[in-house]
Amino acid sequence: MNVVGGIDSHKRTLAAAAVDELGRVLDVAQFTNSDAGHRQLDTWASVHGVSRIGVEGSGSYGASACRHLLLAGHDVREVPAFLTHRERKKRPSKGKSDPSDAIAIARVVAREEPLFSVQRSPILEDLKLLSDHHDQLKRARNQTANRTHRCLVALDPAYHERIPNLTAAKHIASVLRFLRGNNSVRAELIRSYVRELRRLDAELKVIRGQIALKIKESATTLTELRGVGPVLAAKILGEVGDIGRIRSKAAFAMLNGSAPLLASSGATNRHRLNRGGNRQLNSALHMIAVSCLRTDPDTRAYVARRTGEGKSKKEALRCLKRHLSNVVYRQMLPELRELAIAA
Repeated sequence: MNVVGGIDSHKRTLAAAAVDELGRVLDVAQFTNSDAGHRQLDTWASVHGVSRIGVEGSGSYGASACRHLLLAGHDVREVPAFLTHRERKKRPSKGKSDPSDAIAIARVVAREEPLFSVQRSPILEDLKLLSDHHDQLKRARNQTANRTHRCLVALDPAYHERIPNLTAAKHIASVLRFLRGNNSVRAELIRSYVRELRRLDAELKVIRGQIALKIKESATTLTELRGVGPVLAAKILGEVGDIGRIRSKAAFAMLNGSAPLLASSGATNRHRLNRGGNRQLNSALHMIAVSCLRTDPDTRAYVARRTGEGKSKKEALRCLKRHLSNVVYRQMLPELRELAIAA
């Protein structure tokens, strides 16, 4: 009898369930989300002969438990929350609780859904962390720049004639010259925003240097593609993880949300935008597409050909992203398998 497990992870507790291949519940248990609880979870899985374990929240509250289970030799898979929700909706009368969620997760695993392993090589794990931190710094900088802009507009709506943007260091320095002699509360706030902008710029410079070194260590050839620098390469590698878990170019396109979805009815034959998939990967493809449109004549010719076929500019851009998805997949397929083997 094939037994699989499901774990619903929370800050302090882990709810676990074991089911057979038909989805029948064999046992439900709860453990603390601590080293002692992880050891008990390992023993529980071994006693029940669990062959595969699905974890919801493997990148957050369940990350520590996943590491422990992997080191103990278990096959641990990531279960997206939407699959748990879909499974739970089949039995609405059961309500929602941690044990019921664990049972739903286990049943998703029992159906042998194409679930991804939570295991990553150390380099890919580092790239994911660095890429996420870079994005957080960029968001913080954009928010600070927007606050600065609002205050500057209140002081002088035409300030942009003297200060074109709040990106370049020389223009940020111009903000302080613009405020010279102004001791109002708003001016003091702008000065504090300028200090924050400079601090964030310094941190971004450091993190980009760390990303460049880690990309060099990974020996990836993604940066050889037009429009892909170290930061975008780190985002792609960090989000994808082991490319071996993705069975085809079509599966990769579904993962990154660039595969259009069929939306035909009657005499109408059309596709619609795919709003699913990993939005970080989709954003990376969008940035590559925009960069190629700006710098590559062949890309501009491709988009012009698509628009000439009657597609809108947005639809042509989606076609370009789908093509770039294939290009990225082919580029990273051999090297990430070698990276996973080396790890």
